Amino acid sequence: MKALHFGAGNIGRGFIGKLLADAGVEVTFADVNEEVVNALIERKEYPVKVVGADCKVETVSGVTALNSTSPEIIDAIVSSDIVTTAVGPTVLKIIAGTVAQALEKRIDMGITSPLNIIACENMVRGTSQLKEAVFEKLSDELKPQVEELVGFVDSAVDRIVPPAEEGETDLLAVTVETFSEWIVDETQFKGEIPDIPGMERTDNLMAFVERKLFTLNTGHCVTAYLGCLAGLNTIREAIEDPAIRAEVKQAMEESGEVLIRRYQFDPAAHAAYIEKILGRFANPYLIDEVDRVGRQPIRKLGAGDRLIKPLLGTIEYGIENKTLLKGVAAALKYTNNSDPQAEELQASLSDEGVKATLAKYTGLDIAGSEIAQIETMYAQL
Repeated sequence: MKALHFGAGNIGRGFIGKLLADAGVEVTFADVNEEVVNALIERKEYPVKVVGADCKVETVSGVTALNSTSPEIIDAIVSSDIVTTAVGPTVLKIIAGTVAQALEKRIDMGITSPLNIIACENMVRGTSQLKEAVFEKLSDELKPQVEELVGFVDSAVDRIVPPAEEGETDLLAVTVETFSEWIVDETQFKGEIPDIPGMERTDNLMAFVERKLFTLNTGHCVTAYLGCLAGLNTIREAIEDPAIRAEVKQAMEESGEVLIRRYQFDPAAHAAYIEKILGRFANPYLIDEVDRVGRQPIRKLGAGDRLIKPLLGTIEYGIENKTLLKGVAAALKYTNNSDPQAEELQASLSDEGVKATLAKYTGLDIAGSEIAQIETMYAQL
């Protein structure tokens, strides 16, 4: 089996690319970083440091790479059985045109074997969004054939992959936590579903997408924003502060109550899941800066993202949400001169005020009680 994976960054190499290669899949990475691409072509392997209770270095081998802007990328997709991505929401839209060209070429060549595409992104139903962007590039004549032969498979992914450790000299070395979770929607595959250890199948993906979004992602960014306010540098430092840990846990319990009501998760099992997440944040071998986790606050304040989506759930069910509201207020305090979204957010707060800024970026009712409460908390932080 052959796979093309868009994104040879830390997440691509340390998570999805590794799982595929470990399963015996021939993996070609596609990336615009020429230095990384050339190193993968030359070495055909790279080390992954897996850290947790036990630390070990595993070698991922038998891989190669292409520049994702090169003409050969079309043929690489054409000859693949599976295409995966770990590039981020913005780049996902950029590669849609390339994917569309490759699908057109597959059909022109008469290839009838199924191709499955899986966007492994930190977003809700990223593959469906990629499919929509791809279909915008296809002719009406081709769309039914692509619908028949190509599976656009949504997934939920979870693994903390921090930036390279300070002092690391190996360009391809990557550090990951022991825990990983890759859950795919088995109803969306075309043809036989590949047997890849570490890829779990479900027919109820949204339950797991929202469990991860409302727990790992919500907790991670609340930890980051409260850590920033406290002048702390890393996620571990923040979560080891007893006051911050208590508030992060409370925020995850508030969002968790939404999950329990919406998907009938077992309360005791979900409480254990929250504790596992808190333990992952405190992993002493993962140096993850609060600034990295807090980046792009406007995206994180979107109606479908990690702060506002669970908050909307608490409003829907009429349940406690005061710590989620505080998390939103803390996000408004996030400053980072190297992050355009942070700068835009601060400019909006300065020019338009808290209520108008919240209404603009979150979609919350400007006259609603939630925005009023967040404004009060913002002034108190």
